[in-house]
Amino acid sequence: MIPYFVVPTLHLGPVPIQPFGVLSAAGVWLAMSLLVRDARRRGLDVEAVEKVAGWALVGGMIGAHLMHVLLYHPEELREGGPLQLLKVWDGLSSTGGVFGGLVASIVFLRHRGLRFAPHADSFALALPPGWAIARLGCFAVHDHPGVLTSFFLAVDFPGGARHDLGLYDAIVLAGITAVVYSLRHRGALQGRLLGVVALLYGLCRFLLDFLRARDVAYVDARYLGLTPAQYAALALVAYGVWTLVPVLRRRRLAGPL
Repeated sequence: MIPYFVVPTLHLGPVPIQPFGVLSAAGVWLAMSLLVRDARRRGLDVEAVEKVAGWALVGGMIGAHLMHVLLYHPEELREGGPLQLLKVWDGLSSTGGVFGGLVASIVFLRHRGLRFAPHADSFALALPPGWAIARLGCFAVHDHPGVLTSFFLAVDFPGGARHDLGLYDAIVLAGITAVVYSLRHRGALQGRLLGVVALLYGLCRFLLDFLRARDVAYVDARYLGLTPAQYAALALVAYGVWTLVPVLRRRRLAGPL
């Protein structure tokens, strides 16, 4: 069992340096660095990919906040009024952030006259490791407690040991990172690695969210028994299946990849 811990906030003068913010920023930096590196290796427009980082960051912040306020905790919108929508720093959903960042990236690339498809594998290799680091930020502040358990990876929260979904998500994303990097040279999967990421993460996230706690003060909203992230996970699974079915059909006809 993992002891409950609190990573202290550091202060550089009047500026607080919080572990969640540091690890989230590190994850964004890692993802963008890997994205640019792979784009350069593939001979893509590196200048455009470098500039897409700013768009992805802004789109990610907006998407993360809107999903948090509109879907996870609509009570905050009722209490804070419409201005709550503008407080993009006040409540973030990592799933919304990834979706928002991807949409912003696609819009920017199309604005530059570039298709997203040639860049999809680069995003597939960059997103999981960066997202895994960012999820460690959630683990550092324990903001995704799960149900009570005696599982060996449980965190000894005050009041009883619980699953820590931030930790589990980081482990899942690290595993997905290993999978996509092992598959990146498979010819049949060229251009379809993002589908692999979507399918694996969607399945894992859908199942993991059943472990989210309902007996704590700050409970995520459910719709027909499912969290917003579980509906997003189903969309990811559908995208992954749609992307990979042609590969599986060719494999059945032609043999192993």
